Amino acid sequence: MEWKPDKQSDIPIYKQIADYIQKRIAYGEYPPGSSLPSERSLAKSFDVNRGTIIAAYDELYSNGMVERIKGSGTKVSTDVWGLTRTRIPNWDLYVERGSFLPNLPIYQHIHEEIHERNLINFASGELAHDLMPYENFREILREHEFRQSLGYEHPQGNLDLRHTIAKHLKQHKNIECTSQSILVTSGAQQALHLLIQCLLNPGDAVAYEDPSYAHSLPTFRSAGLKTYKLPVSEHGINPEEIVHLHKRHKIKMVFLNPIFQNPTGTVLSVERRKRVLEITAELGIPVIEDDPYSLISFSEQTTPATLKSMDKNGTVLYISSLSKLAASGLRIGWIVGPHNVIHRLADAKQQIDFGHSILPQWLANEFLRSESFETHLQHVKHRLLEKRNVLISALQEELSDHLTFQIPDGGIHLWCRLASKINEYRLLEESLKNGVIFVPGSLLGSQTGHIRLTYGRAETESIPEGIARLKQALLKL
Repeated sequence: MEWKPDKQSDIPIYKQIADYIQKRIAYGEYPPGSSLPSERSLAKSFDVNRGTIIAAYDELYSNGMVERIKGSGTKVSTDVWGLTRTRIPNWDLYVERGSFLPNLPIYQHIHEEIHERNLINFASGELAHDLMPYENFREILREHEFRQSLGYEHPQGNLDLRHTIAKHLKQHKNIECTSQSILVTSGAQQALHLLIQCLLNPGDAVAYEDPSYAHSLPTFRSAGLKTYKLPVSEHGINPEEIVHLHKRHKIKMVFLNPIFQNPTGTVLSVERRKRVLEITAELGIPVIEDDPYSLISFSEQTTPATLKSMDKNGTVLYISSLSKLAASGLRIGWIVGPHNVIHRLADAKQQIDFGHSILPQWLANEFLRSESFETHLQHVKHRLLEKRNVLISALQEELSDHLTFQIPDGGIHLWCRLASKINEYRLLEESLKNGVIFVPGSLLGSQTGHIRLTYGRAETESIPEGIARLKQALLKL
């Protein structure tokens, strides 16, 4: 019986083919110097695409088993068992053995689809282009002269920007801090990475929300941390769960996104926020508060108070950025914390990149302290509310029998529970065929049967069409 690769195996097909050919070489069926079958003929024989055969031959070439001669195809190396040939490192082996883990394959797939195809995008966590302050930035570049040094910046970030961030936090979030307690980072993602790498050790136990964006991050696994989940209800986490986890696992840190949480959109109630602070102060556990959305409140009332603004004991390390307020590509975020912690994190950041680039810091500083920032913020809130309402109307019209959701009072995410047992990943693949993309809920936590629809990135006029396409995909399952 002719050999065929096992397409149900966990071993990649190209590796199966490379191993098969290597055995044929070892058994003498392909002696040194002999020509191997062409890529096209092997692809036909094994019923795979030509790229798979190219990858298999690349594997053999990196191992020194074959040679490639232009115009003559691929041949078994004349020195296949010798040591005289210069060999290429086995890059696949190096890639697989690194301690810094890659994103989950499904997330890589989602990112590739977003960048390579013109999709109706309910997956990306960034703002739509019409919500980014292009004209404000052009005005700053036209009217303000750049006078900053082009050398390395202060490890904590540009001092003018840190002063402006401190004023911004006081004015908009009632957070008291100074420039010395702020570290400028390349967005909130780098802030989180620095905190994990600098303040925790492999084997430490940490707690985060379930579901949560943090669940999808390989950063925790790369650092060798033990992770424990805090279930999120319509009022956020139950603070008493922190006590329970600490008794059982001696958790060293708690990660929370308490206001318009990603993905559920929930707000941790005031009583629960107070109780979180009481518990963590009693236990001496730091709380990492990730706050991308608190200023995106659709209520006419005051913005929900952050944990940091309520913190009287210094247990909260606060993370925020301009990604969800202005532009993700600006890569401006910040951490607020005790001076000794900020100094430690700044030292680590300097080792990584010698400090943040001055150009985006200068632009962010001019924008944050300008009158146009407040106008832009109100514009973003108004347009996001419009997008949310269009999405809700479309879901109620098209999919009211197929899913349920709680309407968020701010942020950019809608967390939907599917009414029937449908495989979220099959729904995603079917949706991609229809030109629409979302994030399967189980990527964000332990609960199955959910999807996250993000309305920040999708163009308003395309939202109804996106939901219609999603319905078509769902009805095929």
